[in-house]
Amino acid sequence: MASGEIDVSVILPAYNEVRSIAAVLGRLVAHLAATPHSYEILLVSDGSTDGTAMAARDAAPSVRVFEHPYNLGNGAAVKTGIRHARGRVVVVMDADGQHDPGDLDRLLAACDRYDMVVGARDPGSQAGWHRRLANGLYNRVASYVTGQRVEDLTSGFRAMRRQVARQYLGLLPNGFSSPTTLTLCFMRGGFSVCYVPIRAHRRHGKSKIRLLTDGSKFLLVIMKICMLFSPLKVFLPVSMYLFLMGVGYYGYTFFTVHRFTNMSMLLFTTSVIVFMMGLVAEQIAQLRFERTEA
Repeated sequence: MASGEIDVSVILPAYNEVRSIAAVLGRLVAHLAATPHSYEILLVSDGSTDGTAMAARDAAPSVRVFEHPYNLGNGAAVKTGIRHARGRVVVVMDADGQHDPGDLDRLLAACDRYDMVVGARDPGSQAGWHRRLANGLYNRVASYVTGQRVEDLTSGFRAMRRQVARQYLGLLPNGFSSPTTLTLCFMRGGFSVCYVPIRAHRRHGKSKIRLLTDGSKFLLVIMKICMLFSPLKVFLPVSMYLFLMGVGYYGYTFFTVHRFTNMSMLLFTTSVIVFMMGLVAEQIAQLRFERTEA
């Protein structure tokens, strides 16, 4: 083990969680103290204005507290935690009481074999049918992009090897989509990902995620991630659609006016251009990952 390195670093990104943070830290410290692992807890207050950082220091003096001067986003808080972590394994969990510290043991046990272990929420843990529907859509898109089954793309409870996670900090967004990007980074990089079933509890206070604004942002992020990791899987279906449209229109005009029209030529040409753009984008994505892992 490297000098100063410990077994586990638990990172808690927090924004205005003063009502729940003392109870969350109390349960977490009590659970970790009963395990054989050497550990540290890092709380990153992301511009909180309600005294979250002070409440964390009062509740658990051993916790390392970092404060952003203003709200940068959940992803930015996660990145700050990973940069300062000393653990061989880093665990990210919510500070709002949704995640049970008792599930840590199963995640850490699986980390002996896998590079990332994600706490996959059961459907009953996801608040509202709209959340379940949206998460199901995200999981399907991510499974298509990676070619592997993704059981819970947006779960904020996960354990991962610190040295691997640090490779991808530059690719992580500052907002709520950092878990999504982390999962796809590990999969695209050829690292192993495992899912452990968990049951998330009801959070304290109001959710920081807004359905309409953040939902539309998530869809946009999914598209960006597709372009970042596997652009050809976006370009190729579009190219095939245009090509088939060209074939269909050519067949229609051949039997009706007995000629090849400019519209058919435009559709065929556009399909080739889109396909070639996809190939170029795929090469650029590969070069980006090679630079990231260098």
